[in-house]
Amino acid sequence: MIHLKNHLFFVKNIKFCACFVLYLLCKFSIKQSYYNDVNPKKSERIVEVHSMKSKYMAVIPFLFAFGVLLISGCSITTQKRTSSQENISEIIIGSDDFPPFNYSDENGEPAGIDVDIANESLGRLGYKPVFTKIVWDDKDKNLENKEIDCLWGCFSMDGRENDYKWAGPYMVSRQIVAVNENSNIQKLSDLSGKVIAVQASTKPEDIFLNRTNPSIPLVKDVYSLENRKLLFTSLGKGYVDAIAAHETSIQQYIKDYGAKIRILDEAILTTGIGVAFPENTDSELPEKLTDVFEKMRKDGN
Repeated sequence: MIHLKNHLFFVKNIKFCACFVLYLLCKFSIKQSYYNDVNPKKSERIVEVHSMKSKYMAVIPFLFAFGVLLISGCSITTQKRTSSQENISEIIIGSDDFPPFNYSDENGEPAGIDVDIANESLGRLGYKPVFTKIVWDDKDKNLENKEIDCLWGCFSMDGRENDYKWAGPYMVSRQIVAVNENSNIQKLSDLSGKVIAVQASTKPEDIFLNRTNPSIPLVKDVYSLENRKLLFTSLGKGYVDAIAAHETSIQQYIKDYGAKIRILDEAILTTGIGVAFPENTDSELPEKLTDVFEKMRKDGN
């Protein structure tokens, strides 16, 4: 679902109108001819208006020629617009609000690490990235319904290698645990019997619910929250003992809000971050994008 900007609605309407005018003119001519043939007794009346009709009929060839030119002109315009738009294909990217990777700036425009990387990498391939906000828990449904072309939002590749067709990784990220500054939790083993909050459909959720990391102790409860911001609210209010997420994301929150949060030294996962396309896609874009990421690493962009 790579979209071309080919908005020719206005031109098509003009073309339709021109055709309709020609249709009326032809119908008018035929109708008058038929009228003359079947109404010989009214020839006197016809003679009276003959001069007026002649004036109108004299205009018809010019209107006909104008209509033909208009239609031809519309066809030429359509071709020009189509060809001029070939180099601005859009890639619709699904992501949620996840600073500093993806968020809206003061003007409401997409901004962040992922947005910058997408603009640079896709730009090199002749595409324009268009970020659209999604509910992260619905990401697979969005892909399946072709509402978006790919997922690009600090998405961990680990354990999902066969679920999508990946481009990347374009960076490496640590998934970590954070606690309030005055918490007595110092290491991962101290989480035993504690309550932790994670964002729904993320790697931390999988790690703590399914205990895929043997170093993770059995916690009392795992709260899976759809809204990432609620992680920090829950921790600050003392509703949970700890939260787990990407280290960069938590560091950004501390920087932005001066939050009294402490990050544990041990990571629960170190993983590559990539761009996820539908697993059954026949597009070559994932491979091309992976090549561009490698070139960007080499040239420092």
